[in-house]
Amino acid sequence: MDYMGHEIVDIDRMPRGGPNASCLDRLLQTDRLEYLDRDDIDEKKKRSVIRALEWTGDVFGNTEKFARIALDEVADVPDPRILELGAGHGALSRKLLEWHPTAELTVTDVEQASVTAIAAADLGEEPRATVRRMDATAIDAPDRHFDLAVFVLSFHHLPPSMASRVIAEGTRVATKLLIIDLPRLPSLLHIARLATMLPLAPWIPFAHDGVISSLRTYSPSALRALAQHAGPSIDIELRGGLAGPQIAVANRRLQSL
Repeated sequence: MDYMGHEIVDIDRMPRGGPNASCLDRLLQTDRLEYLDRDDIDEKKKRSVIRALEWTGDVFGNTEKFARIALDEVADVPDPRILELGAGHGALSRKLLEWHPTAELTVTDVEQASVTAIAAADLGEEPRATVRRMDATAIDAPDRHFDLAVFVLSFHHLPPSMASRVIAEGTRVATKLLIIDLPRLPSLLHIARLATMLPLAPWIPFAHDGVISSLRTYSPSALRALAQHAGPSIDIELRGGLAGPQIAVANRRLQSL
């Protein structure tokens, strides 16, 4: 448990809407897993979701938007070492390598199928990229080895205790941890979005996972609680969240290392 102001937070029981989430917001969450997180789902269905994520990233410009956000965080680093966690399809790392001529990328995912697919594509032949299987909750790297760790559109997959562990590990191995994820909308807007997505969920794997993702995203107050639980020396800055993605930049104060 963590102490936050005058409130004790049981991180394992914390709602996705944060310690003080409303009753309605507490109902708008689920423990149900996305196809991407299930072991009983055909790999082809999982890959279809990943391809859809890559396609939407290209069509709606999210990959480029996220790459700009990441590069802004290392703008003062001449030859940045960047770790991508939960890479999925590797499009973000590919864009970072394209836009920064001296960046070195370590591209990782916990799913071996994703790692194999990324390594079999162009990133596997890129001399400035290393493709590895890696668990974001137990990162195999020394302290401060990277200038930036990036975790994009995957943080909501994790239950609170594991999400807190990612913040602890990401700020251990990197100077900064950048988390970009779906926003948690106010309850009434959330219900309206669900109403448009639910009819498609039984038929389209991407829509199925999208519905569950929206129910598992963390609010700003939840992210603050997760960072506090990860360690008292960790600071977190939050940006965006309603009209765009939720952006969190976490770092560990140097004197506490």
